[in-house]
Amino acid sequence: ARAPRPHNTTQGARPPPSITGRGPIALHTGGPEVSIGTIVAFVSLQQGLFRPAVSLLSTGVQIQTSLALFQRIFEYLDLPVDITEREDPVHLDRIKGEVRFENVTFGYDGKGGPVLDGIDITVPAGSSLAVVGSTGAGKSTLGHLVPRLYDVTGGRVTLDGVDVRDLDFDTLARAVGVVSQETYLFHASVADNLRFAKPDATDEELYAAAEAAQIHDHIAALPDGYDTVVGERGHRFSGGEKQRLAIARTILRDPPVLVLDEATSALDTRTEAAVQKAIDALSANRTTLTIAHRLSTVRGADQIVVLDAGRAVERGTHRELVERDGRYAALVRRDAQLEPTR
Repeated sequence: ARAPRPHNTTQGARPPPSITGRGPIALHTGGPEVSIGTIVAFVSLQQGLFRPAVSLLSTGVQIQTSLALFQRIFEYLDLPVDITEREDPVHLDRIKGEVRFENVTFGYDGKGGPVLDGIDITVPAGSSLAVVGSTGAGKSTLGHLVPRLYDVTGGRVTLDGVDVRDLDFDTLARAVGVVSQETYLFHASVADNLRFAKPDATDEELYAAAEAAQIHDHIAALPDGYDTVVGERGHRFSGGEKQRLAIARTILRDPPVLVLDEATSALDTRTEAAVQKAIDALSANRTTLTIAHRLSTVRGADQIVVLDAGRAVERGTHRELVERDGRYAALVRRDAQLEPTR
């Protein structure tokens, strides 16, 4: 008799999946068959579900960040306004431009003693005043009181005999133009930046203002001329070019009172000469208050005031102050020593 055939445990089982490419590959785990295509579809679907979930989490983070930012913005907007217009302000149709500082005292809140103390200065209409002194003497602060960027804490500043605190904002904006060391230009065309001072200015007026500011030829040589975008904060222009654009903008505005706050202190000697020509054109027939660090820009002023620790210690013309051999003469000698290194 034949020996019994050994029991074949795989009898009736399906052959293993093909690896020759003649048929679909399937995995057997004792359950339903799962093809490679099903796995690929599952993974792709899973990634499609994860992306929106991750984006939703990122959106939550952005919302929380925005809420913190808006909280700071609203805290700033809710701060009390220090400079306000009175209920019945004075409006001036014609402005001559006489500026007076009458026993002016000013101090920052909680910042120690007064920055300015007992300043009495009269600047006749159409004349020029230069304010000089060492760093921290209060020069820029004095200039900021005229356009009412700050209000005096004692005494008063008058324009044509009227306290600037009593003038309406429209009169003050028309009366006083400021050219500072820091020039603010917008991410717009050159023409738009100039028209910020006078929105209805014609092209001819733009050209005339730019020529007076010694910047027209440079603008005309640009690829798009006056339509050239200056870039954020004017990064496409040099310091001297930005200063001349600011001067052209002020010329276009045509204010009777001009405040020049160290407009050339950060420039080299050659650029300063070009900007000074523009400033001379701007200052003609205007009441001009020049805050200066370089004394070469103030020698032709009708009146020079030397500030020291917030007080006016000397005043007179350039010739008078040099002959007096006081603080101003010492500043002139210091400036002469520094000139070759600039």
